[in-house]
Amino acid sequence: MSDTATLASIARLVPEGSRVLDLGCGDGALLDLLQRERGCTGYGVEISDANLHACVKRGVNVIQLNLDEGLSMFEDDGFDVVLQIDTLQHLRNAETMLRETARVGKLGIVAFPNFAHWPNRLSILRGRMPVTKRLPYQWYDTPNIRVGTFKDFEVLATRNRLAILDAFGLQEGRERRVLPNLMAGTAVFKFERG
Repeated sequence: MSDTATLASIARLVPEGSRVLDLGCGDGALLDLLQRERGCTGYGVEISDANLHACVKRGVNVIQLNLDEGLSMFEDDGFDVVLQIDTLQHLRNAETMLRETARVGKLGIVAFPNFAHWPNRLSILRGRMPVTKRLPYQWYDTPNIRVGTFKDFEVLATRNRLAILDAFGLQEGRERRVLPNLMAGTAVFKFERG
């Protein structure tokens, strides 16, 4: 997720001057934006060599780490904000990583493809797995090992005693606050420990 409007919507959720940990930071675009425009500091965590190099080129501090191995190297409340933007759906231990996000950060922000978006529902009704701009892969070659919906995350957050502070959908860079489970390809949540 790297379009400017989407990054700006997520960046607005991060308080100015925050110490940020960006899990699965990709090429570092969001952390770079947070540093330049919101006065944030922090680290990205990434596994891909190519993305590590892109982060370094941007001047983003980055640590190479497989998130499926956990966050034991980080202390409780070590960061003001922990981001998981397009990360949760790739992890084998998604619920554990969500709890770790809440442990390591005072605030957590997650964004992931919303499988309940209406074009996805229509595709399923036609008997096919969705292939959309937001989910551009065939069922057999997708890097997503989890699919979830806006409502699914609300249930998971409640089960893990997380208080949702803000929630909305994103569709083509626009925030969708009315019927986000139906009208948005991306679900976005800001939360804290309850």
